[in-house]
Amino acid sequence: MRSVKLLLVVLCACFILPGYATLRLPQLVADGMVLQRDAKVKIWGWADSGEKITVNFQHKTYHTVTEQSGSWKIILQPMKAGGPYIMELTGNNHIVIRDILIGDVWFCSGQSNMVLPMERVKEKYPDEIANANYPQIRNFFVKTEADVTKQHPDLLPGKWVKADSAGVLSFGAASWFFAKQLYQKYHVPIGIINSSVGGTPIEAWISNDGLKNIKSYHNRVIQFGNPAFMDSVMKTRSQPTDPLNTSVYGVDKGLSEAKPWYDPTYMPHNWHHFWLPGYWADQGIKGLNGVVWFRKEINLPASVLGKAAKLFFGRIVDADQTYVNGKLVGGITYQYPPRRYTVPAGLLKPGKNIIMVRVINTAGKGGFVPDKRYYLTMAGDTIDLRGDWQYKVGQVFEPAKIKPEFTPQNEPTGLYNTMVAPVINYTIKGLVWYQGESNASRAAEYGMLLKALIADWRNSWQQGNIPFICAQLPNFNEAQYSPVESDWAQLREGQLSALELPNTGMSVTIGAGEWNDIHPLNKKTVGERLARAAENVAYGEGSVVASGPIYQSAKIDGDKIEITFKYTGAGLIAEDGDELSQFAIAGADKKFIWAKAVIKGDKVVVWNDKIPAPLYVRYAWADNPDGANLYNKEGLPASPFRTDKP
Repeated sequence: MRSVKLLLVVLCACFILPGYATLRLPQLVADGMVLQRDAKVKIWGWADSGEKITVNFQHKTYHTVTEQSGSWKIILQPMKAGGPYIMELTGNNHIVIRDILIGDVWFCSGQSNMVLPMERVKEKYPDEIANANYPQIRNFFVKTEADVTKQHPDLLPGKWVKADSAGVLSFGAASWFFAKQLYQKYHVPIGIINSSVGGTPIEAWISNDGLKNIKSYHNRVIQFGNPAFMDSVMKTRSQPTDPLNTSVYGVDKGLSEAKPWYDPTYMPHNWHHFWLPGYWADQGIKGLNGVVWFRKEINLPASVLGKAAKLFFGRIVDADQTYVNGKLVGGITYQYPPRRYTVPAGLLKPGKNIIMVRVINTAGKGGFVPDKRYYLTMAGDTIDLRGDWQYKVGQVFEPAKIKPEFTPQNEPTGLYNTMVAPVINYTIKGLVWYQGESNASRAAEYGMLLKALIADWRNSWQQGNIPFICAQLPNFNEAQYSPVESDWAQLREGQLSALELPNTGMSVTIGAGEWNDIHPLNKKTVGERLARAAENVAYGEGSVVASGPIYQSAKIDGDKIEITFKYTGAGLIAEDGDELSQFAIAGADKKFIWAKAVIKGDKVVVWNDKIPAPLYVRYAWADNPDGANLYNKEGLPASPFRTDKP
């Protein structure tokens, strides 16, 4: 009898486990989705082998039968913009999808500057948040997953979110301003599929097929098919460590003494002066990686009693724990997010209050990033926290032995397989790309990789030369006051080279960056310039000037060089009304010096009396070309360029 029962269990498992058992849809095909107008649209999913599937939508009925593999798909005929609509799907079970819109769908991808949410910039754009009431703009944020061994059939769980004052906070800021401008101009629903991961290289977003002609990356992908190789690299991966965890890094005096340094009754002894903001390497602590504590006393009026406050503490390199009157009010484990901590009501008191910041740094210059906000706000009052602080070293870390680690999201194909491949059945209007920072150290190959990505994605979606819009990297890092070589400038050149491909556009973002932040907050300018390029490339708006001036050709005329541009619009200008800046010139030795430059029609004439036989010109060729001011009258900046390209 026992053996019979066991046999029944096994037989039941055989019928249940291999198949899909019930009709199932991909994450993208769900309530609130936006379908592409004026195009054939795929609806797909999974069910039992041979199962009959019926789809009812917009007064039409579609039938199909599931393949032996369990997959099925139907093609909806082109439809005009509109909605909301309901779709019903029937197999062995019944599914109803509600609130469907038909409009334009854009796949927006890249690294952290594409994913950076509106929540991060809410202080810069408070009115955008408060006034967000665009239920026909919707966003699907693709959750991070990476795999170099196989392509995944579906995404991790997600949902379509409407653009109201709550939902918009999760939208990528650049993609929000992009979508909003298109919606306001064309008055059709806009769907954004945001598939982006911070700190990732471009090759992770390209498929195996897309990398076949790039030998070094193709060979790396071949290794992923070797189980022994994969087993070895996965075994050597270390678990991520929390830099705030003293059990990982050892003893911090500030936490191990009888009375911790953040205790309000602690009496500081042998502390040193520090001018905040700034880096401790510039203020008497050279070459230190470890823990440094910072302390400041502030006096507050009686009116603070019982009130909550907000502590804005700029950016900190790398991690921090911040205390107010002995209570932890916030902590972030890496350098990029802005510190915006809530001080609960009742914690602040009239008279003396103590702010303590425990900063942990493991590489480079630790401290407080300049030109950020460092203040306390409450009930409309602002207290500036910049100025004289005290510091004391709590711990010195031993020099770390850095071991290269295998991380699938940083490897070729690692993100294509999981965050692009599951989307390619979804019909879209176009592609938007904002990435490059992670490839800056290998800038010379970026143009080749970007063109490979464009070709690969167009091949994947099978929608012809689908529009592709790229954000060129903005200005970043310290300004240089002499002509220099620049990885960021070379990478921008690679981005510019993608315009050689048909149906492509680019948003020049010079002037929209921040020297001290790889995540600049001015995403409105970036998004609106991306939208402008899309209006020209994807919507056929030939009268729209799609870009700032783009270098076209150079002509040597005696001791001067004449540069011709396209996208000059209504004319070239020096944006600030000053003399043109950031032009450099060189002769045969390629030793560049600053040049004089004047606008002559749609051309710029460049010279320096010290170079009687000039051959080459560069413009804005630097990580941060401070003062670059060549624009067109539409207010769009010229792209950096060089005429001495190898």
